[in-house]
Amino acid sequence: MDTILIVDDNHAICQALALMIELHDYHAIFCHSPDAAIDIVTHKEISLVIQDMNFSRDTTSGEEGKQLFYALRQLQPNLPIILMTAWTQLETAVELVKAGAADYMGKPWDDAKLLNSISNLLSIYRLSQQNSQLNRIHSDRMSAINGADLCGLVFASGAMQRCVDLALQVARSDVSVMITGPNGAGKDKIADILQANSPLKDKPFIKVNIGALPMDLLEAELFGAEAGAFTGANKTRVGRFEAADGGTLFLDEIGNLPLSGQVKLLRVLQTGEFERLGSHQTRKVTVRVISATNADLADDIAHGRFREDLFYRLNVIELSVPPLKQRQDDILPLVKHFMGEQFIVDKATQQALINHCWSGNVRELENACKRASLLAKSAQLTIDDFGLNTHLVGQMTALASHEPSPSLAPLSAKSQDNAPLINEPDKQQIEAALTDHNGVIARVAKSLGLSRQALYRRMEKYGIRETKS
Repeated sequence: MDTILIVDDNHAICQALALMIELHDYHAIFCHSPDAAIDIVTHKEISLVIQDMNFSRDTTSGEEGKQLFYALRQLQPNLPIILMTAWTQLETAVELVKAGAADYMGKPWDDAKLLNSISNLLSIYRLSQQNSQLNRIHSDRMSAINGADLCGLVFASGAMQRCVDLALQVARSDVSVMITGPNGAGKDKIADILQANSPLKDKPFIKVNIGALPMDLLEAELFGAEAGAFTGANKTRVGRFEAADGGTLFLDEIGNLPLSGQVKLLRVLQTGEFERLGSHQTRKVTVRVISATNADLADDIAHGRFREDLFYRLNVIELSVPPLKQRQDDILPLVKHFMGEQFIVDKATQQALINHCWSGNVRELENACKRASLLAKSAQLTIDDFGLNTHLVGQMTALASHEPSPSLAPLSAKSQDNAPLINEPDKQQIEAALTDHNGVIARVAKSLGLSRQALYRRMEKYGIRETKS
């Protein structure tokens, strides 16, 4: 159960807040001084703090509350803190909201609004705690794979981390691996990682894109051909299996291999034996086969287009590379990788890039970055430079905060402290901001450049109700 700390010098207020909070299934504790609050947060697991701004009699400056707020932030930077006071001072509120205060409420408070804020903030806090735990796991994993060759793969998502972890685990064996996933997602990079971290890393690594070869030449490319075996074969051709002997053969787009080639490939996998086209001499090789496909091979098997026995030979281990739209945490690191340090991407453009569907996956993103770098008129990039659909840019601008993004830091200093405020957001922008910030009024107001009171007036004007998480 989440524990909420109430800090107020008025005992009756503490009791009233604690009763309301506990009636809604939270655990509440309270104290009456900043020193006591700091001691509690130091030694207990606290999920949220509701604090007064003045603790000495006849004091209304809010300085005591400011000192307590900054002390708590130093102890736990992510701890949500709701500030409450009967003496609202706009300058103080703005300063502390910018410094990370989760909400700022006047006394007497509105029970429904306070409970909604608590619910939203606790949901966000739990998520941040989970993310911190995942980051620690990620750090542990990265330590475990320290020294591994990731072949320049750029990623930050848990989905790609799991794929890389499994790739590194199976790289040490000689089993056949099938890499699945959509075009442009990075299957070839996973194949490179498998080879670079295998005992065969110093042996031949031959790549064949089956989908790019004419059907009538596929078998000759894979297994070789003697001179005169077919029209135009003027000299002996060494096939890819022979070239890869003792090493690894990567067969990309394996689903395009015709049935006649599938029979020969199955034989090689089972026995290591094959014959060149136009030859009766049996040759023997030792080759590890890595294959990749974006096709639904189960459907191909059902319709007789792919041999089931070959599928199980190739698919001893499957590595699934998810599409980029399922790896949103990878988008901004990839943009930074493709664009370099000389360009600045503002917050609204970053959000638009994250929200784009990327049907062409990493390949589409790379091409968009190349376009932006070539056509941009300045170092400050906009979504138009990337050539994407811009109908959401207006909303993204409204939602953009003034804090620098860790993924593409440093951003322009102008986007942090001197960004223009949006004084008259329309109904659509307010509703979008409420959704984006889970109904937390303080965060919504900050994103729109409004005070909380101004935001409430506009919500009332447009008939917008507060969202409940």
